[in-house]
Amino acid sequence: MEAFLKEFGDYYGYPDGSKNIKEIRDTEFKRLDKGVVYLDHAGSTLYSELQMENIFKDFTSNVFGNPHSQSDISSATSDLIADARHQVLEYFNASPEDYSCIFTSGATAALKLVGETFPWTQDSNFLYTMENHNSVLGIREYALAQGASACAVDIEEVANQPGQLTNSGPSIKVKHRAVQMRNTSKIQKEESRGNAYNLFAFPSECNFSGLRFNLDLVKLIKENPEIMLQGSPFSKSKRWMVLIDAAKGCATLPPDLLEYPADFVVVSFYKLFGYPTGLGALLVRNDAAKLLKKTYFSGGTVAASIADIDFVKRRERVEEFFEDGSASFLSIAAIRHGFKLLKSLTPSAIWMHTTSLSIYVKKKLQALQHGNGAGVCVLYGSENLKLSSHRSGPTVTFNLKRPDGSWFGYLEVEKLASLSGIQLRTGCFCNPGACAKYLDLSHSDLFSNVEAGHICWDDNDVINGKPTGAVRVSFGYMSTFEEAQKFIDFIISSFVSPPKKIGNGTVVSGRFSQLPSEELESKESFQSHYLKSITIYPIKSCAGFSVIRWPLCRTGLLHDREWMVQGLTGEILTQKKVPEMSLIRTFIDLEEGLLSVESSRCKDKLHIRIKSDSYNPRSDEFDSHANMLGNHNEETRINHWFTNAIGRQCKLLRYSSSTSKDCLNRNKSPGLCRDLESNINFANEAQFLLISEESVADLNRRLEAKDEDYKRAYEKLNPYRFRPNLVISGGEPYAEDKWRTVKIGDNTFTVSSLGGCNRCQMINISNEAGLVKKSNEPLTTLASYRRVKGKILFGTLLRYEIDEKRQCWIGAGEEVNPDIE
Repeated sequence: MEAFLKEFGDYYGYPDGSKNIKEIRDTEFKRLDKGVVYLDHAGSTLYSELQMENIFKDFTSNVFGNPHSQSDISSATSDLIADARHQVLEYFNASPEDYSCIFTSGATAALKLVGETFPWTQDSNFLYTMENHNSVLGIREYALAQGASACAVDIEEVANQPGQLTNSGPSIKVKHRAVQMRNTSKIQKEESRGNAYNLFAFPSECNFSGLRFNLDLVKLIKENPEIMLQGSPFSKSKRWMVLIDAAKGCATLPPDLLEYPADFVVVSFYKLFGYPTGLGALLVRNDAAKLLKKTYFSGGTVAASIADIDFVKRRERVEEFFEDGSASFLSIAAIRHGFKLLKSLTPSAIWMHTTSLSIYVKKKLQALQHGNGAGVCVLYGSENLKLSSHRSGPTVTFNLKRPDGSWFGYLEVEKLASLSGIQLRTGCFCNPGACAKYLDLSHSDLFSNVEAGHICWDDNDVINGKPTGAVRVSFGYMSTFEEAQKFIDFIISSFVSPPKKIGNGTVVSGRFSQLPSEELESKESFQSHYLKSITIYPIKSCAGFSVIRWPLCRTGLLHDREWMVQGLTGEILTQKKVPEMSLIRTFIDLEEGLLSVESSRCKDKLHIRIKSDSYNPRSDEFDSHANMLGNHNEETRINHWFTNAIGRQCKLLRYSSSTSKDCLNRNKSPGLCRDLESNINFANEAQFLLISEESVADLNRRLEAKDEDYKRAYEKLNPYRFRPNLVISGGEPYAEDKWRTVKIGDNTFTVSSLGGCNRCQMINISNEAGLVKKSNEPLTTLASYRRVKGKILFGTLLRYEIDEKRQCWIGAGEEVNPDIE
């Protein structure tokens, strides 16, 4: 802290403000004292508790009504909305004589409004920087549909001389990429180009890298397009209008519209001060608004209309012309309190405070090295790390490398950060152009990634050795040095490899590249392996039951994960989303052919006849899409019971197809099973999960040694916390990591091609005395020594090929004989 303040003390913490950062956190963000480190302010900043108190006091002290009326309350609400418009314009230093503020449902709706009303013609051009959000790229659809051309451009600053407009040429160059057209047969006429309106769009700050764009672009494009676009097909186009996407950048440095008179500026208020969501604005120059072509009219935008003939007279004021329907007047009332908060700190002080944190983090990340001297971090868009000339917002975007130069997947970073209480964001942040540009992804790479199944928000973070996205941390006006330092400490402890020990140290080798070097506490000889217990989980994510002997079938243990619970919107419900599912207990009576289910939330047990024939499941009650057929009353009874048991509307489904190899992907959407060699029901990855008692014992020793508070608060873990089908006893801890096949009794199992079981936060959920508890353990400890290529492995996945010639059973107590690699 002392070193940080020596460099940034004049900028950090609002030294000249009415409240310093400690006072702000102590009085307005007490909820963050619970250990949450929030570092996704580029996604949405946090609302202040004082801000919300003032909003609540305002709402409970006053009466607000629909402004489309002449009553006193409605008139007062109209005055309030007018005042809010004035505050928005004032924040951007925009004169009401030149600009109007149109409230929308968000920045995206504001951009859509520009796209659908812009006066496109076949001679129009839409230029946009590569570093634009998808919501800006979407305007391209309107342009191309009207026969206009579209083109992405790169902005290059030749000299760092903001504001320079000389005869020697601009300091900013625009380099165009491929021109896009849908009407390829059109031929532009030289004389018609001057009549068409063209649109140039850029963000005030890139939400991927944090790069701030030189706002001189506004004047250069509007006043000197022939120079700016020299050498491009657009150099002869005259009438240019400029759109600034300020949704990200306005939180710290709002564009000054008096100095940079853009035609359109979009803003999102939750990115400014956290609340309200679902409200944005389009600031539009009044002369530009007159050119927009709006088709639809509504109650809010019509002055008069006749129902049975084609007649409508629209309102003339810009806001009234474009704001369809009743204004979101309560949300608009709320933003006044947000602006009051920003004014008390001032945007310039917020910029200095947040940027000091981002530069500090960038410098620390840039300096990190592995023990072998290899760099750890690759930063994007952060060449200059001096605050006085810094051209990036309070955003740090990067990827991490292993000592051998391969990439850590960004999802691994996000998963471990979450375990450490750090909330950040990963991926491309809906900015495909910047993502491809900074990650050096060619069109071939992008198409290859799509063909490999990669889509936004999925788990494919590294494909063909290249990252598909990045890690982003971003700071807000209430962020602190302590949060930045906790993030740096997390990166060092989780991803920086120290020098390998020589001599007394232990050289780490084998499958787990990050196993710790300490020796096991106990060195005694271990007995041979045997099968300790067998557990069946009939319903995915509900409690299972243990047996002494059980039949095997094509899908594994008979009836294992043969049912699942589905929500009303089609999502599969699991303990990660509904922890109360762990309280649902199950049991199957093979002789009676009954599945019995009970819960402390339900008075009666539920009995479901499963119609088992010679211990081979039949599907005559269910169709191939796992929907129950037949008795509708029975279906209603079952679904009603489960709705009561978990406290939300749901239904029970059964896996029924005898040939399907579909299973659930990690995001819980149906997809092709990742282990095609297995036939599984609703299991995520394989037919069987095997857990070793000795491996669990070693994990318990590590937990006890690591955290005395954990030792006092929790009982020792037992193997069933990990939801295994098979628990073995004997042997050394983690000996199962090296198995290729294993024979249990007379049955031979093969280790799945997936190998170990990739663990998630579900193992952090415990059920103690009928109460569901969550913690960060044991996943955090497992991540410290069982992490391989982004996966936290614990337990072994097995598959089994059924012998159709005989009935196959497995029994507790049977000998376990592995075939080691």
